[in-house]
Amino acid sequence: MPEITETDLKKQIGKSNFAKMYFLYGEEKYLVQYYAQKLIAKAGAGGAADFNIQRFDGGETGVDEIAAAVEALPVMAERKCVAVSDWDIGAMRAGETGKLRELLKDLPDTCVLVVYLLSFDPDVRKNKNWKKFLTACNQAGAVVYFRQRTPAQMEKLLCSTSAKRGCELTREGARRIVSRCGCGMNSAHNELEKLCSFAGTGKITDQMIDLLTTVNLEARVFDLSKAIFSGNGDRAYQILDRLFYQKEEPVSILAVLSGAYIDLYRVRASVQSGFTEMEPAKHFDYARKEFRLTNASRDVSRFSTEMLRRSLFELLKADTALKSSRGDRRTIMEELLAKLLWIVERGKTA
Repeated sequence: MPEITETDLKKQIGKSNFAKMYFLYGEEKYLVQYYAQKLIAKAGAGGAADFNIQRFDGGETGVDEIAAAVEALPVMAERKCVAVSDWDIGAMRAGETGKLRELLKDLPDTCVLVVYLLSFDPDVRKNKNWKKFLTACNQAGAVVYFRQRTPAQMEKLLCSTSAKRGCELTREGARRIVSRCGCGMNSAHNELEKLCSFAGTGKITDQMIDLLTTVNLEARVFDLSKAIFSGNGDRAYQILDRLFYQKEEPVSILAVLSGAYIDLYRVRASVQSGFTEMEPAKHFDYARKEFRLTNASRDVSRFSTEMLRRSLFELLKADTALKSSRGDRRTIMEELLAKLLWIVERGKTA
């Protein structure tokens, strides 16, 4: 069975029409966990639940133990379910991978094996163990990859969820939540839960959103990049100071900030080569993140190609300094901001 969609999986669970095994992974861990629990509960329903649902931590369990559970018969039921979380197939030794391949070749009809990843993302393209496992999964059962929702999808979801809770949330309000909290479903749902509890059955206002929601790192660094691009040094240092106060890792801050500059450079190179600003999406990982290129196309006119190159050079120097522990980490970031702001200011007067 080839890779299936979330809709296909939902139908299979609803009709109890299960494959012999499922491998669930992807960017959106909220959905991985949600559907894994749905699968486990439905496939292991009936008979003695304590015997017909067996859960294993992939980091603490070997193939032999899981194989024994898969091959054991259900108790007073048509089938049982064996669930394995965070099984690092890529780190397996040759002997274990051989046993796993043999298990997947001959799965019994009396068991549904569910493997799902919550704490890491496998390199299924480069790691040979993962490549072989993915091929075996497609032959033995079904693979489902959960992508992060787009901003538009998240806005629609937040509006419908708030309506079910008896609250009124406009599309503009939902867009405000997404811009502050990102597209991760776990954090977005948590923030919406707070807002609905506060609003009761009333309208969720912009003031409530600004007061109650927690701004994620990407959104805060996006504000930092906007301050730098506009040459607003006071605002840039205020944001950086707040990020340090909130104990954000400098390496993480720098990674997101560098991403904003890389987006700018890719858009500039694309347009100069006679393509549209969306061309980089064909060559780099912008799936469900195309809005970053749209934002970059809006800001890129402020920079010459030479300014972008100088900025990227300073970002690289700061990254090297942070990772080699040369100097105070805060000082490194403050000096970087000064250099990036100087490059913007020099560009204005050039």
